[in-house]
Amino acid sequence: MRLQAITALALACGLGSPALAISRYNSTQMSCDAVRERVINEGAAILRYPSTRVAGMTLYDRYVTRNAACEQHEYAARSYVPTKDNPRCPVLNCQEYEPRPGRFGKPNLRF
Repeated sequence: MRLQAITALALACGLGSPALAISRYNSTQMSCDAVRERVINEGAAILRYPSTRVAGMTLYDRYVTRNAACEQHEYAARSYVPTKDNPRCPVLNCQEYEPRPGRFGKPNLRF
């Protein structure tokens, strides 16, 4: 009986569910259309690219398709990543949302 209770508790806490995997891509090895297609098809992806300011440093972030892919206190904001054919390929990534007086709701950007 005790083993069943522990198993039920583990399942309720999510220990029995598979981990959510997220794909990682080097954006500079892909075209802008391919990067955007991967993010749209997967809902979210981590894109890596070299820093333009610090030699040898790799930058990365999580890019999404819409607000629903962000945490509750975040929204999907326009951002740009370098790709093989475009130095400023438009994508969305999650940013902190700070409500301001007179502004209601989060911006709602989508691909």
